Amino acid sequence: MAAEQITPYPPGIPVVVPGERINSAIIDYLESGLQAGMVLPDPADPSLHTIRVVRR
Repeated sequence: MAAEQITPYPPGIPVVVPGERINSAIIDYLESGLQAGMVLPDPADPSLHTIRVVRR
């Protein structure tokens, strides 16, 4: 369960909000976006090597 919001830019719409379950489809989308130049201003680690979670 996510403990932080992740809003990729563009498009600027939250993909993950606190309390939401993170699944592999979300991770795949964010990783492919990062490779394409998308910016992640919200998470503590904008490279997404780690994501803050409430629990596994």
